[in-house]
Amino acid sequence: MSRPPDPPALAGWRADTPGCERLNHLNNAGAALMPLPVRQSVAEYLALESEIGGYEAAEASDEALRDAYAALARLLGAEPRNLAMQQNSTVAFAQAFAAFDLGPGDQILTSRADYASNQIMYLALARRRGVEIVRAPDASEGGIDPQAVRELMARRRPAILALTWVPTNSGLVQPAETVGEICRDAGVPYILDACQAVGQMPVDVRRLHCDYLAGASRKFLRGPRGVGFLYVSDRALDAGAYPLTVDMHGATWSDPDDFALAPDARRFESWEIAFALVLGTGAAAEYALAVDIEVAHQRSWTLARYARERLAAIDGVRVLDRGPVLCAIATAELGGRPAEAVKLALRARGINTSSPARDDAVIDMDDKGAVSALRVSPHYYNTADEIDAAVTALAEVMEAIEPKDRS
Repeated sequence: MSRPPDPPALAGWRADTPGCERLNHLNNAGAALMPLPVRQSVAEYLALESEIGGYEAAEASDEALRDAYAALARLLGAEPRNLAMQQNSTVAFAQAFAAFDLGPGDQILTSRADYASNQIMYLALARRRGVEIVRAPDASEGGIDPQAVRELMARRRPAILALTWVPTNSGLVQPAETVGEICRDAGVPYILDACQAVGQMPVDVRRLHCDYLAGASRKFLRGPRGVGFLYVSDRALDAGAYPLTVDMHGATWSDPDDFALAPDARRFESWEIAFALVLGTGAAAEYALAVDIEVAHQRSWTLARYARERLAAIDGVRVLDRGPVLCAIATAELGGRPAEAVKLALRARGINTSSPARDDAVIDMDDKGAVSALRVSPHYYNTADEIDAAVTALAEVMEAIEPKDRS
């Protein structure tokens, strides 16, 4: 493909991202650089806490906090009542699972490429509760096969279908909307991990038909680290769903032996949350809306496609991304060189990447014959020059590092 041109808005995005002046940050799937309005919102709230007290600051910021939920809801096509703030996306995903009383005979239907923390969660439920895990096969072109999902459901109705929209070690975009339609038609609860989707592509919970959606602030949304969120559908709320360990924020202790649930998704929250980070997440959602999520989508995906082409041209590099739809993540195996060592060598040159290993995605990495990989994840504020610089540096670094990883 031709070299992606710089859009007119780029200068403003980069001016709002001071880290761009000294870093080539291509690790947005890990934690993106926060724009100034996000950093300022967090800092201002922490300053207020130090001046008037933590409880008092939360009460004084009630309207701003409501606005943060509202901004995030607009980004997701949801209503504020359907959102619960969490410590991170994994905790949000676990809270969704905690709404189900799973036991022997219950089945979790999932994919072969789900996030490692989620796979471990399924395995823990299998070990402790006797739950059965079924991984739907992939289609020939890559990604979960929707027809196989239909056939598996027709044979036996699962208790839950759980899917990671964008895996951690690949640019694959799973067909989340199609899977959602299948779950809707079959009446199967659908939990979607969107931690690496929100911020780099349009997300509309109405089109996804999910019962729960977990997300992170720090990744492509460009919010602060240490906070995530959970979308809970009206369908789940109306059915009375709540997590196993609901607390006094999610419910009211009404009688010695009874409690009354909060009417909205706050029943999935804890009473003690990081209000500064909630405001930062709201500011990040506002910023994403101002940029225009479709602009971010097209720009970041185009840069990743350019990165794959440049990576593939390096001798010894094997691009690993596979699937009918690929996103703003490019991954490559480096001819047996340990990706962790390469990542650190690039970081020493001011270039940030990531290095997923086999234990981040055992099934997928084994299928691809890779022990580790280098992950390059550009965002809309990155440039083609930065991709070029990273590829040039990678070729030089690879010359200095001996191959060690063997599949």
